[in-house]
Amino acid sequence: MGCFNSKPNDAGAIRRRPGSIGEVAVFVPGLRVPESSDELPLQPLGDGLPRRLTERLAALRNRIIVMATHEALYMTKPTWRITITQHGGSKSADLLQALEDYLPTLLGLVKNGSELEDKVQFAWMNQEDDAEDTSMPSAWYEVLSVLHLMALLRLSQANSLLVPKTSIEGYHAKVSEENKRASVEIFLKAAGYLECAIQHVLPKISPEKRWKGLPVDLAEGILKAICMQALGQAIDVQLGLAIDSPKATLAVKRRLACEMVKCWQQAHESISDLPLLDGWAEKHRLFVTWKHIEAKAAAYYYHGLILDEGNSEKSHRTAVAALQSAEELLKESKAACEAFHAASPVSRRAIHSFQISPPLWGSMRYLQEKIHKESSCKVRINKDLYNKDNIIIHDHADSAPPLPDFAVALKPDEYRLPPPLTDTN
Repeated sequence: MGCFNSKPNDAGAIRRRPGSIGEVAVFVPGLRVPESSDELPLQPLGDGLPRRLTERLAALRNRIIVMATHEALYMTKPTWRITITQHGGSKSADLLQALEDYLPTLLGLVKNGSELEDKVQFAWMNQEDDAEDTSMPSAWYEVLSVLHLMALLRLSQANSLLVPKTSIEGYHAKVSEENKRASVEIFLKAAGYLECAIQHVLPKISPEKRWKGLPVDLAEGILKAICMQALGQAIDVQLGLAIDSPKATLAVKRRLACEMVKCWQQAHESISDLPLLDGWAEKHRLFVTWKHIEAKAAAYYYHGLILDEGNSEKSHRTAVAALQSAEELLKESKAACEAFHAASPVSRRAIHSFQISPPLWGSMRYLQEKIHKESSCKVRINKDLYNKDNIIIHDHADSAPPLPDFAVALKPDEYRLPPPLTDTN
């Protein structure tokens, strides 16, 4: 993939730059950065595009190149979280606005009747594809790349809200409920950009360019995986809020956990068949695997607690099976977490390396303390109650009761492409 004028042996400084950004709560694949193009001269590109629209296109894109490069390098610094604003700032908000300003002009190349859609070569630096960069003569490729970058910037903003800030004395401050709720809205915006890309932009790119030209970074499976990751992490925040709330019932917590499983399952299915290599791509796959297993552990835990509220021996035995499944899945998630941490994105494709550490709030920090305790307790109680030794279940894959099937309540924020800018408007 990424074979349209790709240059696998000439990585830019950003891709080669190693570093560490410390503790993060949200996985953000390496940022794709636009590259300068020799085919954006300050002159008309054809009979259908006036000079001033051409100049505006070149000026806006050059500004984005500078800002995106700065943001990418900024994210490699361990201290980048310290200067982030309360509402997920750094320079990402300015870059997002610049991308929004760029889209109407860019869409002027693909307005109805335009013959300019494939007249300009657009180049972007990749992070998950084996090719260093991909250049394609397609304005829709440029639109797709812009939406992808906008989504990743939103994930970065959500991360800045969810990672506890470290005080001068070295203490972690508690993540506020306001930040948690704000992060949910940001996750939904990220998912909305990607949903728009999948439904309204990818179909505009010819099959040949889609299957032979697009880099792995922009493959439909990757876009779907990141979209479902955004929804899954938003639900994880909601589950953490429910755990902290004395008013939230077990039924509410189970539903959220089951919805989270569904999101990560779809992300896992979307990314599993892609030709991902080492570096960011493999780390991305390992992250999805880890969070999918972790979500199932949470779902079986709450499912087991609800089943245990029944009065029959069957319901109690089923509850024990569910709780033991949660305990086994928790062990698997720890192994998956270790594999994720062991995989290093520091390669010629890497923009920066990091470790994702569990934040000091949230569902899994609480559940890691509860799952083993509850499982052991319920096994002991049921053994005493029914005087049977065969309560313990060894293979959760064969014995675990099915989880309830809940529709995911959270939906991506709808994002519509802006109207194209023409010479008349």
